[in-house]
Amino acid sequence: MTRSDLADIYRSYIACLNRQDWPALGQFVHDDVAHNARPFGLSGYRAMLEHDFREIADLHFDIELLVCDPPQIASRLKFDCTPAGKFLGLDVNGRRLSFCENVFYQFRDGKIRQVWSIIDKRAIEAQL
Repeated sequence: MTRSDLADIYRSYIACLNRQDWPALGQFVHDDVAHNARPFGLSGYRAMLEHDFREIADLHFDIELLVCDPPQIASRLKFDCTPAGKFLGLDVNGRRLSFCENVFYQFRDGKIRQVWSIIDKRAIEAQL
């Protein structure tokens, strides 16, 4: 798979998330996906994302930086949203936040197999 092919797949994956097109998620995510070294499987990964969208009604993934080195991708995702209640253990209560997430993905068979993710919690704390 070329860098361009992998980048196209990733951009399509992010578009799928932003549309909340959960039936299509399996086109991009491996059945045995793991997140931060925890085996989730596709159904667990989907449940995590659905929960995120329930807690953050205006959630939208914006790719700020994308680096492809097949079979890996590194991405910096930018968020500008209003989480309800608690977010990452912080009392946000519907305040608008701007923060980034640094994510590394490993692909297998053209699908996301491993995800390692870190959200910039300090940026959120500084806004509260």
